[in-house]
Amino acid sequence: MTVQVQGVIIHCEVMFRPRRTLVCRLREGDEELTLRFLNFYPSQQKQLAFGKVIRALGEVRMGFFGPEMVHPKCRAVDDETPLQQSLTPIYPTTAGLSQPVLRKLITNALETLPLTDTLPATLLKRLRLADFGESLRLLHNPPPDISATTLEARSHAAWRRIKFDELLAQQLSMRVHHRERSKHPAPALPPRRTLTEALRGRLPFKLTGAQQKVWQEIAHDLAQAHPMQRLLLGDVGSGKTVVAALAALQAIENGYQVAFMAPTEILAEQHYLKLREWLVPLGIDPVWLSGSLKKKDKTAAAARIANGDTLLAIGTHALFQEAVEFNQLGLIIVDEQHKFGVQQRLALRNKGKENAGRVSTRQDGVGLKPGLQTTEPHQLMMSATPIPRTLAMSYYADLDVSTIDELPPGRTPIVTKLVSDARRDEVFERVRAACLAGRQAYWVCPLIEESDALEVELQNAIETHQQLTEALPELNVGLAHGRLPPAEKAAVMAAFKAGELHLLVATTVIEVGVDVPNASLMVIDHAERMGLAQLHQLRGRVGRGAAESMCVLLFMQPLSELARERLKVIYENTDGFVIAQQDLQLRGPGELLGARQSGVAMLRFADLSEDEDLLEQARLSADELLRDAPDAARTHLQRWIANKHDFLQV
Repeated sequence: MTVQVQGVIIHCEVMFRPRRTLVCRLREGDEELTLRFLNFYPSQQKQLAFGKVIRALGEVRMGFFGPEMVHPKCRAVDDETPLQQSLTPIYPTTAGLSQPVLRKLITNALETLPLTDTLPATLLKRLRLADFGESLRLLHNPPPDISATTLEARSHAAWRRIKFDELLAQQLSMRVHHRERSKHPAPALPPRRTLTEALRGRLPFKLTGAQQKVWQEIAHDLAQAHPMQRLLLGDVGSGKTVVAALAALQAIENGYQVAFMAPTEILAEQHYLKLREWLVPLGIDPVWLSGSLKKKDKTAAAARIANGDTLLAIGTHALFQEAVEFNQLGLIIVDEQHKFGVQQRLALRNKGKENAGRVSTRQDGVGLKPGLQTTEPHQLMMSATPIPRTLAMSYYADLDVSTIDELPPGRTPIVTKLVSDARRDEVFERVRAACLAGRQAYWVCPLIEESDALEVELQNAIETHQQLTEALPELNVGLAHGRLPPAEKAAVMAAFKAGELHLLVATTVIEVGVDVPNASLMVIDHAERMGLAQLHQLRGRVGRGAAESMCVLLFMQPLSELARERLKVIYENTDGFVIAQQDLQLRGPGELLGARQSGVAMLRFADLSEDEDLLEQARLSADELLRDAPDAARTHLQRWIANKHDFLQV
């Protein structure tokens, strides 16, 4: 174990066997300890000269000549030198920046920076929060008698103060931006009840109570003269697309354009085909725009958008490219919004502010508003990844959140099975039986090709397709993955949807957007390698018809502890919100938020899975400060988020 000792150097010499080594003997009373240095400088020899009093910190081990320390940290002292009054901090460092230099800089900062409290004394007293300056100094220099457990677990009162301040700054920032956005002008798009009612009359189903509720919330927001910023949450298969279609129609019947963006071509194309099926009979012909289109088709699509010939543009990232100009953009709909980066969403929103409107030449009665575009478009963001309450309270505090918490009637529960890879042949037979009984099946693989970073046992989609084709010769087996040319991929998906293929072997490109009611069986290969949200999304591709559906999670042994926990959660739960909460506890918020894409981690100290009480206090305190102490709120924000505002614009 690591200990600190003090004694007198009674012997010190450089030994050359087996290699050049500085060996010193340290004595205190009747006890002796060897200090051994394999790499050393002449200055160290001077420091460790005979008769010097040395304080050494290191790990004690038994050596050939008794207890010894190898390369301890040493400093010369005298008998009157007191022990330090605080524990020594160890900071993350990098080449060229040593611990002593960092400690000196940080100590200087703590002594010179104004660490006055930004919060009113009444608030601190009511919430029983420690002083900010004292908390910061204690965490950098904890007294020796402090509980190490409370420091490591970040549950000490000083840690709680720092975490509260961080959460409060986040809440204040979100509220301020929400208020600022509400001051910007946006086109008021009141319900005309022409196209929206026409669509509802043509649908082969009735909206659920939850769909009607969120639709009314969205319709109300669109009618306001400031930008809607609404997040629509709904579990897999809850019917978000039809709500988005109604929102689009409310904008269109007011003469404004709508941009509908999805992160993958398969998902965007699914939306295009579904919306085209619903809207063409109403006189609305959407335009499709993606990066894979030929230049000629891309130019034609962009021209239709620019001259107002179409009021609905559906596509991928291609929608916010420089070459695409909207005539009069009134509403942006972003599906799977967490898969887009902050700057990407901002680029699309700016399309609504940078382009001038033109007089429409349409003759069908649904015309564009002439005049300059001086307003911001409304935004509707959708996610099939349910978001835990703490995450919604924290990262989406600047948005209005609507939740579809009810599945359409007629959906059958999905039975989930955990099966070891050793029983792969049995799974083949289950697939054969399901397909010969008139149903269809998915077989999902996590990768397209082998990677040196993964075990060689990992099956790829191409090999699995070949195996299944040979093992099940009576079935038509298709293959879809991200590297197929778009035309081939579309043809495979169309054939599967039409029932021409019994079995579709695919990578996770089918994670969202694929809707084939006759598919009642899904096998997820190497399920232990996938995250909870992804497993839940994939499982949602079956159970979309009346037949009993099953999802088989095929896993390889041995399982890591994390993989075992994930598979246990997905096996025991079908509620996406419960799964999302477990995902938050297992992996943190990054996956649910798309943190890699956003480019900014807004919380460094607080842990949403453990600090919900602090988050609730911060949420309530933010409203109180903005109302009663705006100067304190401004000072607090300046301290914590002075350089992060660009990332809070969307």
